[in-house]
Amino acid sequence: MQDAIVLRHDQHAISQLILNRPEKFNALSSEVMTLLQNHLDSIAQDKTIKVVIIKAHGKAFSAGHDLKEVRHREDKAFHEALFNQCSQMMLSINQLPQPVIAEVNGIATAAGCQLVANCDLAVASPQAKFAVSGINFGLFCSTPAVALSRNLSQKHALKMLLTGEFIDAQQALNYGLINDLVDESTLSQHTLAIAESIAAKPAAAIALGKAMFYKQLKMDLPTAYQYASETMACNMDTDHAREGIDAFLQKRTPNWSK
Repeated sequence: MQDAIVLRHDQHAISQLILNRPEKFNALSSEVMTLLQNHLDSIAQDKTIKVVIIKAHGKAFSAGHDLKEVRHREDKAFHEALFNQCSQMMLSINQLPQPVIAEVNGIATAAGCQLVANCDLAVASPQAKFAVSGINFGLFCSTPAVALSRNLSQKHALKMLLTGEFIDAQQALNYGLINDLVDESTLSQHTLAIAESIAAKPAAAIALGKAMFYKQLKMDLPTAYQYASETMACNMDTDHAREGIDAFLQKRTPNWSK
């Protein structure tokens, strides 16, 4: 359904979720977030999908929350429900077994910038620009601050949050908000190449590693090493680890289906 506001396209173990509301700059309305959440919940249970790409049609990756919707209601309960819905969607990306890559070819502001920061990896073209611009409208971007503060240095994150100013894709690369900066003509090809590289690895090891990575960030150093050691020991006691090591020692390509 090409008229759907969130499209899903699956091919070769890669699922592309495409924001398809270009006339609204792909704003994250409640409806858009509900559809994204539904797709994420479905993908989490789909063992045929190994990587997810989130991208968008139009000039904007996402302009963040739909401000008309935000101002539609005055009551605090409505706003709490809306922002909690967004936070739960972001957590779902973090907790998804499959890695999620943001492909950005336009502006990503406020919750749209948060979405980029919250994805496991991010690739952008020179046409991409990033901002957490809520402060320009009297609203400090508190929920985007959670993701930004976990990706950027404190000073870079706070400068973006306090000024609301845009940074270009090169600055985003320098700040650590994105992994790669590539030409618009090769953006999708580059993103797919990363996804295919990940998809070629054993899914169980990827899922275990992603969960471990985020969990250990919350621990002190000795606890993190203890947890990582336990995780590696569990990982070693799996068929895919035994097959991978045997293949390396025998100088052959591993057969992950064994």
